Amino acid sequence: MPSYEYSSKQELLDTIHALYLLLDAEFDGIDNTYKDTRIPEVDKTPAEIIAYQLGWLELVMDWDQSELEGRTFHMPAQDYKWNELGGLYQSFYSRYAEYSLPGLRGLLRQSEQRWLAWIGMLREEELFIQGSRKWTGTKEQWPMARWIHINSAAPFKSFRGKIRKWKKHFPAALA
Repeated sequence: MPSYEYSSKQELLDTIHALYLLLDAEFDGIDNTYKDTRIPEVDKTPAEIIAYQLGWLELVMDWDQSELEGRTFHMPAQDYKWNELGGLYQSFYSRYAEYSLPGLRGLLRQSEQRWLAWIGMLREEELFIQGSRKWTGTKEQWPMARWIHINSAAPFKSFRGKIRKWKKHFPAALA
């Protein structure tokens, strides 16, 4: 079974939360003065990793809210196309640039809780049956649960490795 397939909404919720907790713990001990320090082996700084997550969690929930309210939803975002993700990521980084690392972690904690609450309100059919929302695409596209996985559980897991590599390369940043 692929990692993005879940047997229930509860399994999806539990997986996301467990991976969020593991990711958040990776930031323990990183001194805030190094939040924007980049190393060659990792494509994002610690602050950019969190800003990226904040941006994507917000976007996906906005797609759903826009559809439910009958508004036009823009994918991936207003003024961005799928082949312009670099610019979209830069907009995330700019939006959260002034926050400290503890501040970013607090925002991500709040965003993850909103994310879980949003998923908790969805019916199993909405999550697992393709086409329950227009924004998930046609039947050849992904069910909502896969979009949710790809924008939370998957990067929560992959970013842990990036932060570990960053900390290993830059031990002076550890408080």
